[in-house]
Amino acid sequence: MATIVIDAGHGGFDNGAMYQGRKEKNDNLDLALAVGNLLKQKGYDVIFTRDSDVYQSPYEKAQIANEAGADYFLSFHRNAAEQDNTYNGVQTLIYSWDDPRAGQLAGVINEDLEKLGFQNLGIEERTGLVVLRQTEMPAVLIETGFIDHDKDNRIFDGRFDEIAEAIASAVEQTVPLTQNAAGQEQKDEGCDCRGMQRDGDVVYGVEAGRFGYHTTANFLADQLEDQGFSSYVFEEDGIVHVVAGKEDSLEDALEIQNKLRNLGYQTLIIAAKR
Repeated sequence: MATIVIDAGHGGFDNGAMYQGRKEKNDNLDLALAVGNLLKQKGYDVIFTRDSDVYQSPYEKAQIANEAGADYFLSFHRNAAEQDNTYNGVQTLIYSWDDPRAGQLAGVINEDLEKLGFQNLGIEERTGLVVLRQTEMPAVLIETGFIDHDKDNRIFDGRFDEIAEAIASAVEQTVPLTQNAAGQEQKDEGCDCRGMQRDGDVVYGVEAGRFGYHTTANFLADQLEDQGFSSYVFEEDGIVHVVAGKEDSLEDALEIQNKLRNLGYQTLIIAAKR
């Protein structure tokens, strides 16, 4: 079972950003608990760094995740600007694009929250943040709108349950519920052959990601090309899939899958008609 560490940023004497009496630490905790409880219902093993108004250093938060051997780390925050009502939107932070798993999860979170009315400010590398630098697993820090912008606060308050469900759904889309010791998805023979016969009428590929928007999918496809894999994108039932390879044999597809998994991708072999 995949283990997700849910971190509510700030806490205790550390209020985080404040706006008209509103404290970031409280918004962070409310949303972290809501998302964590939804993930528990979906079958994930969830560990909260805090479930009350207490302070923990960023190093303590990272240590909790590392000692638990967690598969993913999600840190909840809200953004703020120097001038009130200047900037608005959701943004996700990752340590580096070297681990594509964090980037995939961050992209889906942004896209799903954009559907609820937030402006999508994209993904940004932040190598200086302890909770991203010191954690030993893919880590994403979510800036769920600007606490000092009235529009973002209206979305946060008015669509709170939808926001929590959107983030939990993004995790469900990108983090396999069951993982093996290598942190990879367990599936029968690693192949979704969609009821097709394994013969000369099909080609095999390796799905490396699925998204709600072509923009994020195309970004991953370009990344795969840069890493030496041929790739293509297709849409089915409103989901955009990114696939590496069009192989004549399952064995060739398995070879590609092993290479991608060694690079940190969570993959699924698929079969398609020629």
